[in-house]
Amino acid sequence: MASIRSARQLLVSTRQKATLPVHRFYSSAAPSSYENILVSAPKPGVGLITLNRPRALNALSTGLFWELNDALRHLDDDKSTGAIVLTGGEKVFAAGADIKEMQDLTFSDAFNTNFIASWSATIPGVRKPLIAAVNGHALGGGCELALMADIIYCSATASFGQPEIKLGIIPGAGGSQRLTRAIGKSRAMEIILTGKTFSGTEAGQWGVAARVFDENTKCLEGAIDTAAKIAGMSSVAVKAAKEVVNKSQDLPLRDGLEYERKVFHSLFGSKDQKIGTIHDV
Repeated sequence: MASIRSARQLLVSTRQKATLPVHRFYSSAAPSSYENILVSAPKPGVGLITLNRPRALNALSTGLFWELNDALRHLDDDKSTGAIVLTGGEKVFAAGADIKEMQDLTFSDAFNTNFIASWSATIPGVRKPLIAAVNGHALGGGCELALMADIIYCSATASFGQPEIKLGIIPGAGGSQRLTRAIGKSRAMEIILTGKTFSGTEAGQWGVAARVFDENTKCLEGAIDTAAKIAGMSSVAVKAAKEVVNKSQDLPLRDGLEYERKVFHSLFGSKDQKIGTIHDV
């Protein structure tokens, strides 16, 4: 949730470079612009959100999350969008939380305002698949944000971690829960208690990332290609598939199997299923 001190040294030298032309995403409801993010449509059916605070290493703030949540809601509602990609650029995903926003907080301030609750208020409810394309640092809140995605693609040199312990706090946006589910209790304990990082290569080996790329530009391109492929599938089947997989994280196996079967049966009432079976025959 917080940036590590070493990441601050990159503030002067790091500048984000766009890897793809930015085509502004237009829909009937989407705002024309944001201050902290860029929203574009690199391929038909694909919505791309790029965190855009390069001078702050994409430090996460309440303002950024208000915009991110707003963009996600618009893309989730937009009929022309089938899948969403979230990235931070070639050199950094998000180096952590904006420390300026936290440094003067008291317990009563944090508790009464439910500080950072908005960070994870929208993403779990997005019904369309969300792919995180991670290059560079994904630390603290950046790691937690990536873990909220349905699929993670990363570069081999990406850096993940939960360094909050070094600031006298703990992960507060899901890091202790999602990271433990992804890599197991022992590894998660070591990372959270020591503040150590793990590489993109390790993320792939441990099952955090679905794919690992040798080149940073290939990571985003791969995420967009996968999103485009998903967007070409039946939208109702895609949403159902995401729902049942997510349920596997919450339900005992027997209940999960029963839930899956009911959703499977329900899809036989869709037009996409009729068209798909006729096409295959």
